[in-house]
Amino acid sequence: MNDLDVVILTDMRYENPDDSQWYNAQLILEERLLLAGLEARGLRTARVAWSNPDFDWSRTRAAVFRSTWDYFERFPEFCAWMKRVEGGTQLLNAPSLVRWNLDKHYLLDLAGRGVNVPKTHFIERGEKTTLRELVASNQSRELILKPAVSGAARHTYRLKDANIEAHEAVLSDLLREEAMMLQPFLSSVLTQGEISLVVIDGRCTHAVRKIAKPGDFRVQDDHGGTVVPHTPTSDEIAFAEHAVAACSQAPLYARVDVVRDDSGSLSLMELELVEPELFFRFHPPAADALAAAIARNL
Repeated sequence: MNDLDVVILTDMRYENPDDSQWYNAQLILEERLLLAGLEARGLRTARVAWSNPDFDWSRTRAAVFRSTWDYFERFPEFCAWMKRVEGGTQLLNAPSLVRWNLDKHYLLDLAGRGVNVPKTHFIERGEKTTLRELVASNQSRELILKPAVSGAARHTYRLKDANIEAHEAVLSDLLREEAMMLQPFLSSVLTQGEISLVVIDGRCTHAVRKIAKPGDFRVQDDHGGTVVPHTPTSDEIAFAEHAVAACSQAPLYARVDVVRDDSGSLSLMELELVEPELFFRFHPPAADALAAAIARNL
């Protein structure tokens, strides 16, 4: 018998965080806004780490991926947990979408469905190659190297001709364990930042602009970046909703990260369906919109 309707999924580090730290306080605020929206609809809720060994998942009707930010560090375990749980608990977003979105090979699918994506080259696990060879086959002067399964800018490197040799061993070591990817470095991220558009139930609710700290290219606030509210333009809204509509099934929530490419066109950096920060603190009505969407799906 379910005694809970909805569990907000987190990771063990954040199940009972010290909210005197700014990062934890930010996280708790975001998730409390969603919990409040669910509870206002009469739903019984809790926050639980997906890896909590003591929680019986048959206790809850549904579980919503929110701050499961350790999944890429425990990838096989996380996938096994999903397979074990999904038969008795509704997972949101749907497990098929989550599995597809865990690996950035999904970008090739979206590109094939008409979404503008930077030219992306995947280097598969165990492949024998060198950065020098890969860079020679690309026409960009600067490239970004990162894992196909990752988050929070883990093992993300900006490559220039002057530092390629220094990263040869890095690539070789990483390819023993995982697939990697190369994309052109889009310089607009340094001048305009990255726009994150939040889409709930197919509709863009709000957006933020993420700006890297001076001397860095990583826009995440845990790397010193700054996040500010952003009023999305009509073309940004249309792009985000088109990217979400290009999924094989409609996700309940998504974050669409975009930059302008060298031609000035919007280009998709990430379509986050698993555990994106949704920046509810900048637009609390979006948390209520997600709560309403979850309630409709129960």
